[in-house]
Amino acid sequence: MALTPSKELDASFALPAFALPDVVSGATTGPADFAGAKALVVVFLCRHCPYVVHVMPTLLAMAREYLPAGSAFVGISANDAANYPDDSPERLKDMAVTQDIPFPILHDETQDTARAFHAACTPEFYLFDGARRLFYHGRLDASTPGNNVSCTGDDLRAALDAVLTGQPAPQPQHPGLGCNIKWK
Repeated sequence: MALTPSKELDASFALPAFALPDVVSGATTGPADFAGAKALVVVFLCRHCPYVVHVMPTLLAMAREYLPAGSAFVGISANDAANYPDDSPERLKDMAVTQDIPFPILHDETQDTARAFHAACTPEFYLFDGARRLFYHGRLDASTPGNNVSCTGDDLRAALDAVLTGQPAPQPQHPGLGCNIKWK
């Protein structure tokens, strides 16, 4: 594991186009599938990263809270599954089903989508507004495995609350921090 921060992105960054398979249903999923959402959370994740494992219970609780409020969530795994078989579509499907993840988990086999997002680590959170412009990019909260800070989702929660109520994006925005994406 190489501890990696997310890269800073300009606020004018628009949601990249993508068409990726859902590891559970097999359906091709892309931005049009979330067209009616007031906010879209995209999280780069994987199965084996201790940072993802650490935040997953909070992320799932937040998704269940914010989905009925007009938000959409999607997870994307871009790790090289040949060298990291725990991140294969089959293992990701097992994770999605076992944890009852309430949003699609997509597999980015070519890693082109991760490159389009300038993704660097897992977990890495992107929040897009209704016009699909970047509203928030970075961490879930200040908690990391072993730092004894409670995982609450405060940073992403503040951003979701702001975008859903028409408020400005919270500042400062802190970079995500986690395992590097396992590039081919």
